[in-house]
Amino acid sequence: MLWREGPRGVEVAVAHRPRYDDWSLPKGKHDAGETIPGTAVREVLEETGFPAVLGRHLHTVEYPVAAGRKVVDYFAAAARPGEFRPNEEVDRLRWLTTDEAPEVLSYAADVDVLRAFTALPVPLSTLLLVRHAKAGKREEWTGDDDLRPLSPAGFQQATAVAKLAPLFGVDKVFSAPRLRCVQTVRELAENLGTDVTHEPLLSEEGYWADPPRGLARLLALVSAGGVSLVSSQGGVIPDVVGTLAERSGLALPAGKGGLAPSKKGSLWVLSFSGGNDNGGPRLAAADYYPTALPHPAPSAK
Repeated sequence: MLWREGPRGVEVAVAHRPRYDDWSLPKGKHDAGETIPGTAVREVLEETGFPAVLGRHLHTVEYPVAAGRKVVDYFAAAARPGEFRPNEEVDRLRWLTTDEAPEVLSYAADVDVLRAFTALPVPLSTLLLVRHAKAGKREEWTGDDDLRPLSPAGFQQATAVAKLAPLFGVDKVFSAPRLRCVQTVRELAENLGTDVTHEPLLSEEGYWADPPRGLARLLALVSAGGVSLVSSQGGVIPDVVGTLAERSGLALPAGKGGLAPSKKGSLWVLSFSGGNDNGGPRLAAADYYPTALPHPAPSAK
């Protein structure tokens, strides 16, 4: 769902498709080799002329079509400067308030997506939490474990992270001071023209020495503005995400041992409400992507 802060408050984009003579939310077909978020950004740009920065996953809609069934995943997508030009699929685009849009949308499913969008405040702050990519087996590495590098499969995962993270507007990159953690996000940082900043409090030994301090550091990154990505370890991420979710009363998909899942090369897109004026950031939504490689839709909330 493409949205912007307009003169009348938050506005959402509603597209008219001449082929069906309907008003709907921008959407499109998934291409081979794309991630679902990549599809969302590309299709929104093609249909509306506006680049978008993704936030939380909103809703999955499934419905029958001539070839079988179509599945569409919707995200909160903040519009960046652009210009609509009528095209083959969309001949008109309207920006409507969230109160106006339900009266114009042709389909109840789109109204459900709008309802999911308005269920939380807009805008939210985003932070990506990534577990380092594959680095081979610890027992087969004879050197200093801090220097255990990524495997060839791990470097493929790192490249996928470098492609996926910018879709969510990442502009700052942080990492636990482990070679495998840094290597997971080095390509991303190079593409962004920035450095990888070490975060010892979000390494396994740094975090477990003082978990409240580690959580406070992560929330400070949220409060600092922009969109940060943190590369960390499997001994940290489940507790960080689980603790933040418990504080907010959020249900999470269960991983091994009932903990928040955290596969190598996976990432959490964490959305926060609030700020310094009302007690600090509070986790509002958490979407888990088991891989940054082309894959099905995320397990949301």
